[in-house]
Amino acid sequence: MTWADVLDIALIAFLVYQLLLMLKGTRAIPMGLGLFTLWFIYVAAERLKLQTVYWLMNNVLSAFILIFVILFQDELRRFLTGLTHWVAWLPRRGKPDPALEEVLLAVRTLADRRTGALIVLQQTVGLRPYIETGVALDARVSYDLLVSLFHRDSPLHDGAVIIQGDRIAAASCYLPLSTNPYIVRPLGSRHRAAVGLSEESDAIVIVVSEETGQISLAHRGQIQMGLSIPQLRALIEALQAGQDLGTAVRRAQVPTEEAP
Repeated sequence: MTWADVLDIALIAFLVYQLLLMLKGTRAIPMGLGLFTLWFIYVAAERLKLQTVYWLMNNVLSAFILIFVILFQDELRRFLTGLTHWVAWLPRRGKPDPALEEVLLAVRTLADRRTGALIVLQQTVGLRPYIETGVALDARVSYDLLVSLFHRDSPLHDGAVIIQGDRIAAASCYLPLSTNPYIVRPLGSRHRAAVGLSEESDAIVIVVSEETGQISLAHRGQIQMGLSIPQLRALIEALQAGQDLGTAVRRAQVPTEEAP
């Protein structure tokens, strides 16, 4: 086996792994089974000489690529976003987030006070469309500012704070709500918004529940709930180092509740 064969196998394995991550917990599997059923009917009609069924299936499957793109547009976007994340991760591996300590201190206080919060840490995918829905700040990330923004009397406490590097880009931002039926049923609007943005980008989204003070983290369409501050730190650092949420949770041995 040559080095080219090894590289070929490694690339295929990587793409398959990313594809499985993309499909996990989504509607893609039942829809994929539906497409497979159509293909099976097409083959059966051809073998059994069912001319009308064969003609119909042939016309349907001739537009297979278009149908695939329409049905799986959300999953394809997540897949391509994942590839972008891996490429962008290489040159910045090990680079610490300068604002992480301030964010963690603020999250601890917000959780202790049961103050609802939604904090977005932008990664490689730009979030300008969501930043423009809020109030632009361009302020240095600090504990005091974050706690003040989410205070119940603050005019900016509703919506999300979006952080780019060590700067708070905007506050009171509106995020897309997830429609994934496997995740959103037991969740409130903040958690649904966190999952929704994580489905659209590679952002790391932190949620503090107003009802319970529980800390959660959403990434790539998945959400991990009931985190302590050390666990939150470990997961953020692992995600920024290129791991997926499931792997990060297992390696950090986080004995927490994950949304179904």
